[in-house]
Amino acid sequence: MNYNNKFKEKKNSFLKKENIFIFLIILFCVLLDRYTKNEVIINFSENVFFINNFINIDLIWNTGIGFGFLSTESSLIYNLVSALVGAVIVILCYFTIISEIKDKLIYAIIIGGAIGNFYDRLIFNAVPDFIDLHYDRYHWFTFNVADIFITLGIIIFLINEFLKNK
Repeated sequence: MNYNNKFKEKKNSFLKKENIFIFLIILFCVLLDRYTKNEVIINFSENVFFINNFINIDLIWNTGIGFGFLSTESSLIYNLVSALVGAVIVILCYFTIISEIKDKLIYAIIIGGAIGNFYDRLIFNAVPDFIDLHYDRYHWFTFNVADIFITLGIIIFLINEFLKNK
């Protein structure tokens, strides 16, 4: 097989219906995340909004990674973490393209959430987190819709890998 045939084969496999479907899942995750963040930034930036005894809307700006880990005032560390997040997104995109459909779905959910947070890192230099789960005075880390997608994707990935190895 010559180089032109290999290129055409790769191009055709990239444009398969399943890859377009996966792209739409990523796009859905990003758009839902953007919508929720925009609504919170516009409508809830000043006050904590009480929903019930277990959940509030409370906008905070996270300069770290998931759940506020590695939060820092250092622009060097922030930029290094942002570059690392960007690299992980690119690597996940590669794995998505070469994977089977079930794995593509898992990666798509993670990528959708990661792109949502990466966008915020680039545009706002921080990620808006606003879902505050709590019981009495004990609060979980404040998070957003993108974090939900990333966490669900990782949990499903781990369960899937565990079941593959059984």
